[in-house]
Amino acid sequence: MMIRRRFIVAMALASTLGLASPASAQNVVEVAASTGQFDTLIAAAKAAGLADDLANASPITVFAPTDAAFAKLPRGTVKALLKPENRGQLRAILSYHVLPAKVLAQDVPHKPTFVKTLNPNDTVRVVRRGKRVHVDRSRVIKANVKADNGVIHVIDRVLMPGKAH
Repeated sequence: MMIRRRFIVAMALASTLGLASPASAQNVVEVAASTGQFDTLIAAAKAAGLADDLANASPITVFAPTDAAFAKLPRGTVKALLKPENRGQLRAILSYHVLPAKVLAQDVPHKPTFVKTLNPNDTVRVVRRGKRVHVDRSRVIKANVKADNGVIHVIDRVLMPGKAH
């Protein structure tokens, strides 16, 4: 319980993909947008009506799939999710990528732990194996990217609620 609490209170990303810490204070949306690697995620957050929420929430941890991660989804999935009639489903998927606390990679326990996400009634499975952090079936490829309202962990797959653990 103590490990889980410590984990929930502290996760952020280091550098692997060339993401630099912002020179001036930027929120998680601004940091992600400045890299050019999260165009699909930013477009999805805007379509779901979450971009402003993520920019203003604090503290948060975002498991951010890259454009390449979105490209791994079955053909047509992203296009379908971006349609207005699928806004609720898109919002649930994106909320599943966000923790309502700042959690650093080094605080992730070596034992699988389930952590509550912003998607109501959903938890994500996190575990650290050596220096690598895994989230559900995804791997953190860059950890502890700092923003003024939290931290971003870059992941190699899009997380899907109900299809993991």
